Order: sequence, then structure tokens, then C-alpha cells
Amino acid sequence: MPHFIVEYSGNLHDRLEFQSLFSRLHEYIVSTGAFPIGGVRSRAIRCDDFRVADGREDFSFLNLTLKIGHGRDMALKKEVAKRVFDILCDWMKPVTDSSYCQISFEMTELDPVLKFNKNNIHPLFSSN
Repeated sequence: MPHFIVEYSGNLHDRLEFQSLFSRLHEYIVSTGAFPIGGVRSRAIRCDDFRVADGREDFSFLNLTLKIGHGRDMALKKEVAKRVFDILCDWMKPVTDSSYCQISFEMTELDPVLKFNKNNIHPLFSSN
């Protein structure tokens, strides 16, 4: 953890370069010291079937979800959420400056009892 998941309207596909966003998000989240680099992952999901507002073809959307593991205090979560949204809005500025787009963000804290994972990448980044 954490996982960044972007869902976006297909009409944005040729206007977005996700690797630069993911690089900024990964760099920031690791810099907090609260999230290990070996668990950070990002992905973008293009939605070709969508409707925004009254259905105008040039309207678009982008939603970012950040899933984190349980155990961080609320002050940290609020700061991380604010900064992640700032990074997202800054990255989206070329789109929002020239067209209509709905941007949303949500951070979700996963229940430790109901979350399962196996990750053999963590040891690559641990100090000996």
C-alpha cells in the first residue's frame, strides 16, 4: 500500500501522460516517511462508456482513488489527501484550462481484517 487508481473518460486519453503523474505521486507519498516504496503502485483505467452532465462529447472526468492500509493518524491522512489532490489538480491544469472536466479524489483506508496481500518487493528496499 498505497495504491493510486485513476479512472478517466476516454475522450481525455490523448491529452494525458500518466507516468509523470505517477512519478510525482510516488515521490510525494514516499517522502512522507509513512508509506514504504515497495508497496506503492499506480494504474489508470480508461472508461470509454461514460456520460458527464448533459452528455456533451467534450465534457470529461477524472477520478483518483488512493487506497491506504490501516493505522495512520487523521492529521497525516488529511495532509496527504490535500497534497495528493493539489498534485492531481496541478497535473490536470492544461486540461482544465482549455476544456470542461470534473476532477475528483477520494482516500480510502482499508480494514486490516479484510485486506490480504502478498508482496515480495518490500525486501528489495529494506535496509540491512
